[in-house]
Amino acid sequence: MRVVLQRVSKASVTVNDKKLSAIEEGLLILLGIENEDSQEDIDWLTNKIVNLRIFNDLEGVMNTSLLDTEGDAIVVSQFTLHASTKKGNRPSYIKAARPDVAIPLYKAFIATLESKMGKKVGTGEFGADMKVELLNDGPVTILIDTKNKD
Repeated sequence: MRVVLQRVSKASVTVNDKKLSAIEEGLLILLGIENEDSQEDIDWLTNKIVNLRIFNDLEGVMNTSLLDTEGDAIVVSQFTLHASTKKGNRPSYIKAARPDVAIPLYKAFIATLESKMGKKVGTGEFGADMKVELLNDGPVTILIDTKNKD
């Protein structure tokens, strides 16, 4: 499982001119799922996300977490996070999970994140052509891969 976390002042997801989700301060989470991912990956990753100290404290130092700030989150499925650009100029997405594997893991990720945050999480629409708008705060953008926990 791979995520791109973007600390945002605001973010939204729109599909077919209909706004599905919108948040103010919090995280926009772009989520890529591969076939080998499991609930263990979800548990580790959601724990990391809610506790990562990437929000400013009163002194302006990144020392508080999503839980501390009571911020919001939007999760957007993004199979392109598993693009391989090793050969040629057309990315290969062979490592990205097919919908029959990815959709249940995507839903489990959202449910687990909601449980840890104690609130509803915004989402996009799996497989849809989404328009994602954000105001990156910082900017702070962090990549996390459960297969590389360095």
